[in-house]
Amino acid sequence: MAKKEKVKLNKFEKWFRSLHRFEKYVFRRIYWYKKCGHIQTYDDRPYIFVGNHLSYADVFLMAVATNKPVHFIAKKQLFEKGLMKKFVTKCQCIPVSRDGTDVKAIMQAMKYLKGGESVAIFPEGTRNKTKEIFLPFKSGAAAISVKTKTPIVPIVQFKKLKPFRRRKVFYGEPIEFIDYYDKRLTEEDIKKCDEILLDKMLKMHAELAEMMKKGRKK
Repeated sequence: MAKKEKVKLNKFEKWFRSLHRFEKYVFRRIYWYKKCGHIQTYDDRPYIFVGNHLSYADVFLMAVATNKPVHFIAKKQLFEKGLMKKFVTKCQCIPVSRDGTDVKAIMQAMKYLKGGESVAIFPEGTRNKTKEIFLPFKSGAAAISVKTKTPIVPIVQFKKLKPFRRRKVFYGEPIEFIDYYDKRLTEEDIKKCDEILLDKMLKMHAELAEMMKKGRKK
């Protein structure tokens, strides 16, 4: 019987393997979260993982959606100094300006997707510390999805992860804006796609809230 050929990993792939091990053996012992919804592993093609942003721990929820490395879009300030600079550099994150409308970042994300790699985006642009369900979404995720013909996997939390607190995280069915493929996009088209994405995630949030409500009654 032929020996199984070992796949040689590059530094980026090795780094994500180590993140997955950390999530499995350390992170999950501290943050008691359970996946629900469409929880299959998204390895068959590039994906754009999109989620609401409540804490720095959220990166693990996207990283474990696939066995392959993911390029996160992260604000430029994280690249300036300290431990976060080391982390975002090792993760080969894509720096973006504070307003979330950085053309260079969008082009880099598209380059990764066309090269067969996945990208993760927090459309709120920053952590939500308010009582609102979501902060206003910044354009980008839907437009990138259309231009690269890449499906979006929405990921929604109801409450932010906290140590030793039980939480559920809802992974939605992939979204594809097929009707807009190979079309010259107008601002109205992009706005419509953004609205579709936001509406889907709001419905997921409501469904997750209902799941948690039923769980408490049992």
